[in-house]
Formats: sequence, structure tokens, C-alpha cells
Amino acid sequence: MRASLIQIAVDEEESVASRRGRVAALVREQAGADLVVLPELWTTGAFAYEDFGREAEPLEGPTYEAMAKAAADAGVWLHAGSIPERAASGGASGDGNGDGTLYNTSLVFSPSGELAAAYRKIHRFGFDKGEAVLMGAGRELVTVRLPGTTLGLATCYDLRFPELFRGLADAGAEVLVLPAGWPERRRAHWTLLAQARAVENQAFVLACGTAGTHAGVPQAGHSIVVDPWGEVLAEAGPGEEVLTVDFDPAKVAATREQFPALKDRVLGLEAPHRRG
Repeated sequence: MRASLIQIAVDEEESVASRRGRVAALVREQAGADLVVLPELWTTGAFAYEDFGREAEPLEGPTYEAMAKAAADAGVWLHAGSIPERAASGGASGDGNGDGTLYNTSLVFSPSGELAAAYRKIHRFGFDKGEAVLMGAGRELVTVRLPGTTLGLATCYDLRFPELFRGLADAGAEVLVLPAGWPERRRAHWTLLAQARAVENQAFVLACGTAGTHAGVPQAGHSIVVDPWGEVLAEAGPGEEVLTVDFDPAKVAATREQFPALKDRVLGLEAPHRRG
């Protein structure tokens, strides 16, 4: 399988419409790849909180349309990163304007341009500000079946929560795909956690970040592909680039058979008994 991770630089001087067209052209250039992956919230920038409500789209909005066409033109499976999605209805507004909840939503398209899956980010970053208060939380694990393997979907801050990835592995995921807008100041965590998620689930990890600066927050870049043994197969630099790597999804089953650690899991442990 050939995967191309497009590490997009988000320039605040570039309009969303212009960047959308530029990224669609970059996707088309990856014809011949099997899977193309874009970063998190590349239309706005992951830290451009003030733009989330202004640039939010319905699921089948302009980014959906542009990426569906690009996937079909290139003939690739496309994980189109994530967008600020404005749900058609439901609950309190995520951005305070009363017209629908916002979600950080990933879109995956088939080589024919059909929507294969949508994943709403479960773990929202920011604690008591930013994404954590502006957006709703997803509730569902999402996998996507490709010829020869199964993708498990997660987004950025999700990387810090191993139980999500174990759930994806239990659901059959062999390739864990993670778009992100990860800050430079925590880049060491990015690499460490990507390798940890690969090793503990004996799966490939494809983690695609952004370059540039989002609302004054320098981005880490350094998109990375890790194999089921934790070996880094490819890693990008800090700037905009396309990281392309060939890997064999069959290595997941071979690794799990050769080193069957997952079979030794102990579930349903009792809570500790307190004394005194």
C-alpha cells in the first residue's frame, strides 16, 4: 500500500477558499497512491478558535464537495483531514450563536468520490477553553474497510487516550490514521505517543500534522508513519511537504502472530480494596 500524507502549511493570509483549491490540487497530484491523508482543521487552523463558527460548514459543504471530486479525480482513498462541521440541528450551540452544534469532523472518501465515513472527534482539546467549549464531542468509534486492510479513525488530542485506539484495534483496525494540528512545543510527545499507539496495538500509525502557525501557535509538522513494531518508516520535516511511504498491511497480522501480546490482556479487574 502506498500512502501520501500531505502536511499542509496554514497561512493566515491565505483565504479558506484559496487553500481549499490548493489542497484539492495537491490531492490530485497523488494519483497512483492508495491512500492520501490531510491534517486536522486545515481550512481554518486548529488553534484559530475565532474562525470555527465563521468558517463552519454543513457536512456536505464546500470542503466535502471539493475533496470528493479530488478523490475521484485522483482515484485514491482520501482521508480529507477534518473540518469544523455545523450540525443541521441538535442541542445547544457549540459557538454561542444558537444555530447548531459544531463538531471537529473527519471525512473519508472512496476512490469514486463517495463518502465512506465521517468521524466526530471524541476528545476535544483546551480543557476549559477553545475547542473543548466551542465544539461538541463525538461518541462513536469509526473504522473504514479498504481493500486489504481496515482503517481506524482518530484526531489529534485523541492520541493521548490509549483506550480509544485499543477499541479501534478490537473493532478490526490495522492502520490507525490520525490527522492533527499538533503544536511545536509538544513535538516530543507527538512522536512518542505515535510510536506507543503503534506498539501497544501492533498496528500501523499514519499521523499527519500541519506546518505553519495557527493563531500564533507554531505547528510541529513532522508527520510520521510508524509500523507495528514501533519503527518509524518515514517522517516529515517542519515545513509543508508530501510524505509518501510504501508499507505492507499484512505485517500487522504477522506481528500479532509472531508476538501475540494482545492475547494476554486481562480485562475486568476489580477495583483496589481500601484498608482502614
